[in-house]
Amino acid sequence: MEERNVRERYAEAVRYIEELPRFTKKHPLKHTQEFMRRLGNPAYDRKVIHVAGTNGKGSVCAYIQAILEKEGKRTGFFTSPHLVSVNERIQIGRRPVSDDEFCQAFQAAREAAKRMEAEGLGHPSYFEFLYGMGMRAFSCTDVEYIILETGLGGRLDATNSFPGPELTVITSISLDHTDILGDTIEEIAAEKAGIIKEHVPVFYDGGNEAASAVIRGMAAERGAACREITKNAFKIQEVTRKNIAFSRASAYDRDINWSVPIPGLYQVMNAEIAIQSAEYLLRNENIHRELWPEAVASICWKGRMEEAGDHLIIDGAHNPGALEAFAESVHALPDEGEGLPVVIFSAVTDKKYEQMIAYLCEHFPAKAYVAVQIEDARGVPVKELGRLFRQYTSQRVIECGNAQEAVRAAYRERSGTGYIYCLGSLYLAGEIKKMV
Repeated sequence: MEERNVRERYAEAVRYIEELPRFTKKHPLKHTQEFMRRLGNPAYDRKVIHVAGTNGKGSVCAYIQAILEKEGKRTGFFTSPHLVSVNERIQIGRRPVSDDEFCQAFQAAREAAKRMEAEGLGHPSYFEFLYGMGMRAFSCTDVEYIILETGLGGRLDATNSFPGPELTVITSISLDHTDILGDTIEEIAAEKAGIIKEHVPVFYDGGNEAASAVIRGMAAERGAACREITKNAFKIQEVTRKNIAFSRASAYDRDINWSVPIPGLYQVMNAEIAIQSAEYLLRNENIHRELWPEAVASICWKGRMEEAGDHLIIDGAHNPGALEAFAESVHALPDEGEGLPVVIFSAVTDKKYEQMIAYLCEHFPAKAYVAVQIEDARGVPVKELGRLFRQYTSQRVIECGNAQEAVRAAYRERSGTGYIYCLGSLYLAGEIKKMV
């Protein structure tokens, strides 16, 4: 009876949340701060690591969490989006919260939101509401560290309402959400750098000089020490379909073998950012550095170069920068004679999907391209995707109305030991994961 009651309450909570506006104009941070105040400023006494960036921020968060957990620290992790279950957004100890924990946090958030709405202050948005739930859930546990991943941007993101993080981290920056964040690297970097707080150190990916200059300038304005992390910090030793072996330039780790369990070249930079962040966070403690390689190698980050089925790879690359990194990673894999791949692709309308399609056709030749209509209302119509593929390639183009049909078509097209790559949207990744 109790289990059924939890299931019913959970289903009710999910229905309520899914009906909240997702892609509307952001509330000002004061609105989120008021929402959090009514929740009792939950978990404001914990140590927070705040992470922003265009690509890689979820992976960096996951690596930081794994290292902290290996050191015996209790952690919370607020991330987005989810692939299958909304619980994935709120993790305690590297596991999504249970349905019961989710329901308890939901009840508190709904009561606070209803009071705000009744007073004419407006209901929190979808992301605000989930952020409040996450912090409430963390406050009910003994977590010491909380890793907050921004949803979109940084300066105006709900997570930026947290007043005093221990550390801010900015991952790689490229063009994405240009209709909201700006259409230049400098403008987007300024939005991401908006998470930098007075006198709070910032660690950042120094791969783009234009973005780095903006971050350094913002850090200087706010008296925040900054550490630029570049490819000079590590050396890739071997790339396989299962992992990437690398060494670090750090004097502590020069003779230690490290490995990331995701065959994306960009993951080594993500791991390096996380390692240096953890070194800072634990600088005053007796640490067990010899355990950290095991922590990094233990990550299972869904939807990122994930082998989800027989020769079926799901990758959440959904902007031009991520797509370029994906192609570079696949080209670096050893040639095992599998022949040309088949690509399944979809996208949402606010992404630069024509640019992504053009790049794929030029730089990632495939035996066939399968365009698919995703369930989300913002999905680009499959006919439009098919038209664009035919504009940029003479290879076979197939149009499918749903993910299941697309996977079947891709397997029919696949030859021998060829791989199928699913790209363009995390929504597509989630739909395929539900199937396999």
